[in-house]
Amino acid sequence: MTEDAARGAPDRDPKPDDGIPEEGGHPRRKWANKMEFIFSVAGQIVGFSNLWSFPYLCFRNGGGAFFIPYFFFLFFCGMPVFFLEMALGQYTSEGGVTAWRKICPMFEGLGMATQVVVMYTNIYYIVVLAWVIFYLYNSFKSPLPWTTCDNWWNTESCFTAFSATTDPRLFQPDSDWSFLHNITTTTDYSDNLNYTNYFDHKSPEEEFFTNRVLKMSDEMTLRNVHWDVALCLLIAWIMCYFCVWKGIRSTGKAVYFTVTFPYLLMLILFFRGVSLPGAWEGLKFYLYPDVGRLARIGIWADAATQVVYTYAISQGVLTSLGSYNKYNNNCYRDCLALCCLNSATSIFGGLVVFSFLGFMAHSLGLPLHDVAGAGTKMVFVGFPEVLSMIPLSSFWTVVFFLMILFLGLDTQFVCVESLATSITDMFPRRLRRPHARELLVLVIAVVCFLLGLPLLTDGGIVLFHIIDTCGVSRITLFIIACLETIVIAWVYGADRFYDNIEDMIGYRPFPVLKYCWLFITPLICGLMLLYSLAEPAYFDVYGYTPGKWSSVLGSLLIITPLMCIPVYILITLCRNGNNMTTPSSVLRQARPHKPILTLCKGVIFKAQGPPSRSVDNGNEKMMMEEHGGV
Repeated sequence: MTEDAARGAPDRDPKPDDGIPEEGGHPRRKWANKMEFIFSVAGQIVGFSNLWSFPYLCFRNGGGAFFIPYFFFLFFCGMPVFFLEMALGQYTSEGGVTAWRKICPMFEGLGMATQVVVMYTNIYYIVVLAWVIFYLYNSFKSPLPWTTCDNWWNTESCFTAFSATTDPRLFQPDSDWSFLHNITTTTDYSDNLNYTNYFDHKSPEEEFFTNRVLKMSDEMTLRNVHWDVALCLLIAWIMCYFCVWKGIRSTGKAVYFTVTFPYLLMLILFFRGVSLPGAWEGLKFYLYPDVGRLARIGIWADAATQVVYTYAISQGVLTSLGSYNKYNNNCYRDCLALCCLNSATSIFGGLVVFSFLGFMAHSLGLPLHDVAGAGTKMVFVGFPEVLSMIPLSSFWTVVFFLMILFLGLDTQFVCVESLATSITDMFPRRLRRPHARELLVLVIAVVCFLLGLPLLTDGGIVLFHIIDTCGVSRITLFIIACLETIVIAWVYGADRFYDNIEDMIGYRPFPVLKYCWLFITPLICGLMLLYSLAEPAYFDVYGYTPGKWSSVLGSLLIITPLMCIPVYILITLCRNGNNMTTPSSVLRQARPHKPILTLCKGVIFKAQGPPSRSVDNGNEKMMMEEHGGV
């Protein structure tokens, strides 16, 4: 018998595409076609960070020089973990928790940790979509409500540069614009306009966001929910629910539109941006390399963090999405294509952003450093301001916020899909029954909606930043990524996992991946973890600094997912200490008698025998189907 015959032909799916129905329940489905999977993963990894984080990190860390550490961490950390999680889901046909249970029972807590992180994301990420919907609604008003200082939410500090510059004498060759540089002007105008300390004032765009959308107050309490924005949050959850409620049947169809439409809008904004005066100066500022900054450790830490966030690793989402693939899908090729798409989107997003920021700096006569920002401030303050300066501002504002809405919407509902998949796979007999899926997604939506309401109070923005910084902390993500590679490479066996991948796709991936899993990626994650631990978290939200409670809450958010790992190790030890690292017998092993790990042609770990008979096949199957964890 040939080797191929012994392990099964690679072009034939050794597992049925649709699982066996359980007690009248629905079978586990597969993607209708490859494009549904590609678009779903693209929807997850292409999001806000591509548009508001990557461009800012580029300009702050040496422009084009930032590409060097970015691609270094992408090749040696991002892509290896990205492919590992995707291949793990496809090989086990399980979600983010049960996949690790099958591979290595004692590290089931890794899967639970990822789902806690996904739960954090589901709570706070959609709040941004609520803000976007609120802005989108107000974009149809004329004039745009954030362009004037005569609204009920404006204060005496509201100041617009264009209202100050209506004096035609400022446009004479010898006019004094020093007020834009925070220097007191010496010109004595007859109308006594005070141009002093421009930056001590607030722009109407900033006041609209802080006083109208966030409704920040001096008390910063969590009691008063802003129901107008809460209605927008409800609309966002309704949109998300009907994209996910039927599982991959609805998710796979929704992503065709939610993924492609933002690219069309981004392309339109790009051509409009580069046609504006000053745009090319902005692009030059964005891309011009300052190689000297590579000597700073901060630029390397920023690059590693950006890769971890934008590629959605250590969150279990890739494992859940990969679990719906057919067994012989070429996930290796998919991984390469998706990584190229994500990085290209980040770079192109920077071109869009800095073409408009260059125009803004040119129009105000300011250095680009003074108009470039990051995160929510850039999206909800900077871009509304620059878009209000161009003709047909309402139209371009609608286009911009539609793009942001769909960029975030597909990421949000794919996260919900991942959480629902993981829970369903933990309780298949109960949750694969008719209509159980719809009820599960509804429960997730309602719970996350209620937990998100405190983020829409006077002090809600502080909670938002704490969850963003500590809930989805790079400390947590680096620890999970490090442990994932160690478990696969050193416990399950890198050679055995390579054999599994070869059995699925028909050939062995690039050999460097094995050594990344064994040495390079854990080392990088460990070094970045040490840097993150040495850098204390600091919260300063629009001039408000919360008390010690913020540090306590942030620490709890970091510790909670990580505690799942040792807890499940103890649970596995008490349940079946003899088979803590033995993979499930239901997993297909192409070469069960080969060593599970070799280095330099030397055997490190020999072939692992079958599971102990202390747990028979029937009990193992029952444990896999019914065990729900803690």
